[in-house]
This record gives sequence, C-alpha cells and structure tokens, in this order.
Amino acid sequence: MGQKVNPIAFRLAVNKDWRSKWFATKKEFTEFLHSDLAVREYLKKKLASAALSKIVIERAWNLVRVTLHTARPGLVIGRKGLEIEVMSAEISKMCGGKQVKIDILEIRQPEIDAQLVAESVAMQLERRISFRRAMKRAVQTAMEMGAEGIRIRVAGRLGGSDIARAEWYLLGKVPLQTLRIPIDYGFYEARTVYGLIGVKCWVNRKPEIEGQEPAPRRSPQRRERREDRRESPAPAPAPAA
Repeated sequence: MGQKVNPIAFRLAVNKDWRSKWFATKKEFTEFLHSDLAVREYLKKKLASAALSKIVIERAWNLVRVTLHTARPGLVIGRKGLEIEVMSAEISKMCGGKQVKIDILEIRQPEIDAQLVAESVAMQLERRISFRRAMKRAVQTAMEMGAEGIRIRVAGRLGGSDIARAEWYLLGKVPLQTLRIPIDYGFYEARTVYGLIGVKCWVNRKPEIEGQEPAPRRSPQRRERREDRRESPAPAPAPAA
C-alpha cells in the first residue's frame, strides 16, 4: 500500500514511447547515459523560457538526433537559426564530437500538456500567487480546451505555513490504473522563499488509439429486462403459519 509508480514508465510499450532511443554495449552504456543527462540538463537551462515539454534523444552510429517538443518554437530557433547552431555545437561536445541534428516539434495545445501545466502552476507559485487560484485556473482551462480529465497536486509549505502539506484538485476522469487510456504526466518544482513546492499533474487527453476495440455496450434486451424488474411490483409477503 502507498507505493507509487511513474505513470509514463507504467505505460511504456503500451501507449508511451521511450525518451532515449538507442542501444549500447556494457562499455558504452554509462557514457551514453551520462551524456544524455548532461544534454537534458543543458537544454532545460538554456530553454527555460521556451515552454519545453519533452526531449527525445536518438543515437545512430555517428549521429545524435535531438527532438524538442516546445510550445514556443520561435524562441528555440532564434534569429536566422543562430540558437540552433550554438546548441548543436555544445551538444556535439557533450556527445564526444558526434554529428548532432536538432528537430523541433510545436505543441499546438500547451494548456493540456501535463508538463507545461505543472511548470505554469509552479511559476505562479514562485510569483506568490495563491496556490488554490493557480490550480483552479489551470484545471478549468484544461477542461475548456477539451481534456477528458485533469488532476493537479501540490505539496510543500503551501502559503508559507510552518507544516508542509499536500492539496489537490480533480476534474473529470483520470483513471490511473487503466492502461488503455494514455495519461499524460508532468512534474516540476517551484523554488519559493519558503522552500521547494512540488507540482504534479495528470491529464487525460484520451486520443483515439489505432486498433483499439470500442467498449462493449449493453444490449437493449438486457436493458429492457432491467427496466421490467424495476417496474414489476414486489411479491406479497407469505402468510404467517
């Protein structure tokens, strides 16, 4: 009881994909793993204001392809593509001089991207906006943009209280144990003057999955029988002996 699993790792190979796509031998694995961590840390700091949601790293023989999922592609590209060239050179150094190619994918609806929602709430907490107001606004906006359900949880010294606690808001349906529904998950930490406040977000966008069978519906006959049972009068009690 009480044990938790990362919602993205829980759904890997079902309806989620890996964010590092490469194969390595035992000798190369450590080097590749640490270079991936360095690349992600560098890009997160470099593109802190570019609404960066996800970083996917793919490796071939002598090529590293980095795919950036962002809501503000203009900030990532920079003027005349200068930022791309600078980032490619830095990432190439981290990857041992390999050729680097950076792809950019635009997020059309950042209001229902779990990572961006968590970052938005955290930034509002850093600006000393009430956590309840920030959470309610994010939840309502996501539902208006077409989300099936959303849940946001914040934990820490909320409002500067001496005792840390956790509060959450839930709207719609967020079935965390149903693997057929691809739940999007995001986490971010707000660095406030009172300390760190963790923000977690689960979003149920429920896209159509190819090859998924529709949920079984009850036949009209069973429904009619159930209605007949409700309408039929209760049997009279048996006379006492």
